[in-house]
Amino acid sequence: MAGRKAIPDTVRAEVEARVARFNRDVVKDPHRCFVVRFRGKFAYLDREQYGRVGQRARLTYTGDMEQWEFAIFKYSDERYDPDEWFFPGGGHVDGTIEGALRAAMAAYP
Repeated sequence: MAGRKAIPDTVRAEVEARVARFNRDVVKDPHRCFVVRFRGKFAYLDREQYGRVGQRARLTYTGDMEQWEFAIFKYSDERYDPDEWFFPGGGHVDGTIEGALRAAMAAYP
């Protein structure tokens, strides 16, 4: 896991496209949407609601577009926890961007 390089630009573009499609097809609310930001091997899934942005989840790029590692953001201790699986929406986590978005949306409606 350590030593993974930054997410390639082509993968970043695909992630952004999938998040935009999820916002359009699933969220369907002009005042709420998921936004993605990248840092090194991580893709952070945040949600913007009425102009405020909140953290939701972090994905770690594994080299496979369909097998991201997932970590939910825990507001109780303000950190991403890859070992936390007992939260509403945990069953949606399947390695995909869309599964992570569904999990984050269920955890933080």
